[in-house]
Amino acid sequence: MGGLRELAAPFVVPGPCGVAVRDRLKHLTPQDENVLRAVGEHQGRLASRDLKARCADGLEHSADTWASRKRNLTPLSSSRIAGAITKATHDQWALARRGQAAHIQTLEAGIKTLRHRLSLPIGEPGTKRAPGGYRSRSEWFYKSRRLAALEARHAAVVAERQAGHVRVVRGGKRLLNTRHYLTQAHLTEERWRERWEAERWFIAADGESGKRFGNETIRVTPDGEVSIKLPAPLAHLANTRHGRYTLTATVAFAHRGVEWGDRIAANRAVAYRIHLDTYRRRWYLTASWQRPMVQTIPLETARARGMIGVDTNADHFAAYHLDPHGNPIGNPHRFGYDPTGTTAHRDAQIRHALTRLIHWAKQTGVAAIGIEDLDFTTEKTREKHGRKKRFRHLISGIPTGRLKARLVSMAAEQGLAVVAVDPAYTSLWGAQHWQKPLATPKRKMSRHDAAGIAIGRRALGHPVGRRTAPPPHDRSDRAGHRTAQARPGTRGREGTRPPATDHAPGGVPPNGTRKREPSASNTVRDAPSTQQWVQDSLMRTG
Repeated sequence: MGGLRELAAPFVVPGPCGVAVRDRLKHLTPQDENVLRAVGEHQGRLASRDLKARCADGLEHSADTWASRKRNLTPLSSSRIAGAITKATHDQWALARRGQAAHIQTLEAGIKTLRHRLSLPIGEPGTKRAPGGYRSRSEWFYKSRRLAALEARHAAVVAERQAGHVRVVRGGKRLLNTRHYLTQAHLTEERWRERWEAERWFIAADGESGKRFGNETIRVTPDGEVSIKLPAPLAHLANTRHGRYTLTATVAFAHRGVEWGDRIAANRAVAYRIHLDTYRRRWYLTASWQRPMVQTIPLETARARGMIGVDTNADHFAAYHLDPHGNPIGNPHRFGYDPTGTTAHRDAQIRHALTRLIHWAKQTGVAAIGIEDLDFTTEKTREKHGRKKRFRHLISGIPTGRLKARLVSMAAEQGLAVVAVDPAYTSLWGAQHWQKPLATPKRKMSRHDAAGIAIGRRALGHPVGRRTAPPPHDRSDRAGHRTAQARPGTRGREGTRPPATDHAPGGVPPNGTRKREPSASNTVRDAPSTQQWVQDSLMRTG
């Protein structure tokens, strides 16, 4: 098809398999806070020591080395705390390993682009599919130097990966580097130190099915009473039996509280984590548990009642409602959000926009939402877009992975499925086939709104174009126009095109084009076909 790449088939995104709720620990006494700080510092040092040992093992890690690390931690804490620390260490090392692989892919994409552009003549224009050559010899020289730097960096990272070495920081690399830019971050050294220590604390415990209230280390009763099993060196701080410390604060989960209560009443596993928000000076307790994978509905069922096509942009979601045949219904809807500010602010903005989108989807009565399966890993490099820094920032600002995870989780709670489609050509073909025909004096259509229609039609299994090509045996309408607006087998699907009814007789359609009306022939020999005789003007003689 003219060099177009093959499109991936739409699929229903699997539902979430985990739940997490959070509540604030209010009215803690100074003694409670001192105990929590002591526990966090002690177990944080153990976690740092264990992570160092895990990184030293590298690819030689095995079940025996894991058990050995756990045995070394048990006398300094307890068997359950040692198990939680070693498991968290393993997850952190695996996350760093995945980040290392993603970094290698980014470097390879940049190297490939640089090699291509350096191989072109100076000033060679680019195409829609590939960038062109560099503008000057000076730029070519600097890019050749950058290619050598990327190749050296790529070789070093590949060697580290083959050796099993990873770079991981407990507390976060960003917070660690903030230490050198305290003025720009509006922090003092004391405040930064407080944040750094709080991020490195470890007050968490995995759940155990069959144990009392689903967790023996951090126990929360149905009344909200929180008690912690203290490590062996801190057992003297206990205020109840069996080396436990009971906090004066109680918790009550407003969100999913009934589900949490049912789990602990049945002694099913619930994991807990306690952390300090240094900005607000507040302590929080997070409860999480796994549940059976939400069964995804078949794709045919998701398409039965139509679809909501959603185009993801840097500052808004453009959505359109489509019926099962792919016809747009009503007007486009836009759900904006502010992508600037802190991470918490951006996350809250995305949640708010998704909430409004899902509520509107429920009102329309559809069973699924169609989105693009976006991945801008290879699109963010400056080697591909060159001086287009603003465009690179625009792509980087579009939420992709977090958006899909939150949309799937929030939609599943409302009984909606999410259908992911190939993002190729949705904006181009949507603008080509749908932007002008749907534009009216009272309806403003943008490329993003038209892209939402294209995404919805692709999720429904229809082609993006409004109609298929005319019959191939000739160029007339003898066989009638074939429409792709209805499903195969629908009565009247192969019928002729109905007359336009979206404008007054004799008026101009919304797309601005005027169709020529058929007229009778001006020659006598064509009169039988038109059933109308036309008298030519008399010839003047003399």
